[in-house]
Amino acid sequence: MDLEKFFDTVNQSKLIEILSRTIKDGRVISLIHKYLHAGVLVRNKFETTEVGVPQGGPLSPLLSNIMLNELDKELENRGHRFVRYADDMVILCKSKRSAGRTLTNIILYIEEKLFLKVNREKTAVAYISRIKFLGYSFYENGKSGRLRIHPKAYPR
Repeated sequence: MDLEKFFDTVNQSKLIEILSRTIKDGRVISLIHKYLHAGVLVRNKFETTEVGVPQGGPLSPLLSNIMLNELDKELENRGHRFVRYADDMVILCKSKRSAGRTLTNIILYIEEKLFLKVNREKTAVAYISRIKFLGYSFYENGKSGRLRIHPKAYPR
């Protein structure tokens, strides 16, 4: 599953809402809010930031994991097996039919509850042996699963 321009499209209000559930110190929330709204310089011109998390900033990996932890909890509550690293994710299902249903339902959750956009061109239902995840591909060796470096990940 691929989230489209994740760092650029994080809904800051939703992120602050999620943070406020666990962080009770208003000063910390205020500081993070100011960090998110600090703006950026683009071609020597200042632009305000109403959406997104500063990519490459010191807090962006932490804030993205806090945001996507909501998705992790939802997948766990639904009983799905999955692996996620930052905004890259694979959800494992027993059949192609159940994977299709899961994909439809999870896309709805991501777009309607987290206000993120799923890149439908890069997101697909496929057998594990046909996917590339973080530069790796997977295969079966007898009854166990194995991984190897995906051929497209080798330097040319």
